[in-house]
Amino acid sequence: MMRAVGSIAFAALLLTLLLVPWLAPPALIQFGTTTLLLATLAQSWNIIGGYAGYASFGNSVFYGIGGYGTAIAMVQFGLPFGIGILLGALLAVFFALLLGLPVLRLRGHYFAIATLALAEAMTGVVSNLDIAGRNIGLVLPLRKGDAFFYELSLGLLAVATLTVFWISRSRFGFGLIAIREDEDAAGVMGINTTLYKALAFLLAGFFSALAGGIHAYWITFIDPVSAFDITLNVMMIIMAIFGGAGTIFGPLVGAVLLSSISEILATEITGMASLFFGLVIVVAVVFMPRGLTDLMQRMPGLGWRYFRENLRLHRL
Repeated sequence: MMRAVGSIAFAALLLTLLLVPWLAPPALIQFGTTTLLLATLAQSWNIIGGYAGYASFGNSVFYGIGGYGTAIAMVQFGLPFGIGILLGALLAVFFALLLGLPVLRLRGHYFAIATLALAEAMTGVVSNLDIAGRNIGLVLPLRKGDAFFYELSLGLLAVATLTVFWISRSRFGFGLIAIREDEDAAGVMGINTTLYKALAFLLAGFFSALAGGIHAYWITFIDPVSAFDITLNVMMIIMAIFGGAGTIFGPLVGAVLLSSISEILATEITGMASLFFGLVIVVAVVFMPRGLTDLMQRMPGLGWRYFRENLRLHRL
């Protein structure tokens, strides 16, 4: 019965999202496009961070590479958007394969610092490339109609979510979870941990790059600072953790809720949005480290004991 209700609710939500371009005002369509792209980024981080347990700060690198690959293909070579975004995604996958194998040998905070350094390094590299417009950036051809980008973003998010759904029920996904829980034990059990981590890194890079390509064409401009902005990576991590990392719909819930609240705060109380995200980190880590998804599943049975249990585990 509950499964049937959940399926009906999901179908109703999907229908509502599909009707947004025809029923909503332009400002809401633009907000929806931004939220869908952020949800895709959170979902892509969920593959490497939520299931494999590797806190990557390098997804913003793939986002920037996808955006620049699309922009260079369209501006410098006159290629159509479809080919440009595909080339950008393939370039990001190649980059993930090239650097993923050595970087994924690191663990914990060493891995996080290494991926963080990649974002800073890419900003400097692209700023000195003539084909990328150096520090000035590139201006892409203008395409009118926010509905096109909204539908494209919604389709990308759907594919990313279906991929995570497959991962959660596949041998590959069980292998990633085993790596997250105890990588050494997973290796002893016969799991090729290097291959599994590399594939998760590639998938995360692929979806992040597609989101970057869509965003670059949507705003018709890209520059090194905004393309490889590390705060974007922080946002996708917060959204995934707040909603529930390692779950199918947790990153989507986190992205929608936090984007909505942040938009309201940024509009009504200027400067409060950044403070809000800082508070979210503290609340999520201390009171519900497994996110809203785990809270909704366990809260009815445990009540306030759920929060007390998390406080005790953190020795506060």
